Amino acid sequence: MRLVIQRVSSAKVEVDDKVIGKIDKGLLVLIGVEDADTSEDLEWCVKKLIGMRIFSDEEGKMNLSIKDVKGGVLVISQFTLHASTKKGNRPSFIKAGKPDFAKSMYQEFIRLLQGEITQVAQGEFGANMQVSLCNDGPVTITMDSKHKE
Repeated sequence: MRLVIQRVSSAKVEVDDKVIGKIDKGLLVLIGVEDADTSEDLEWCVKKLIGMRIFSDEEGKMNLSIKDVKGGVLVISQFTLHASTKKGNRPSFIKAGKPDFAKSMYQEFIRLLQGEITQVAQGEFGANMQVSLCNDGPVTITMDSKHKE
């Protein structure tokens, strides 16, 4: 499972010119699932995400978590996080999870987050989405559950 995490002052997602998910201060999380992912990958990613200290404290140091700042999380599915660019110029998405499996993992990721965070917004799995954000910092972090990084 791969995550791209962006600390934002605001973010929203639209489908067909309609806002379906929106947060103010918090995290925009792009999630890519592969067929080899397990519930352990889900749990590791959620635990790491909610504990990550990337918000500034009163001294300006990144010392606070999403829970500490009572921020929101906007979760967007993005199979392209598993793109392979090893050969040629057209990315291969062979490692991306099959849609039914990826969707269930995406939904479980959101469910686990909702158990920890008050405000969890989401995109629409498989839809053509327009995502807007104001990256705060900017702070952008990638995580990969297979490499624990």
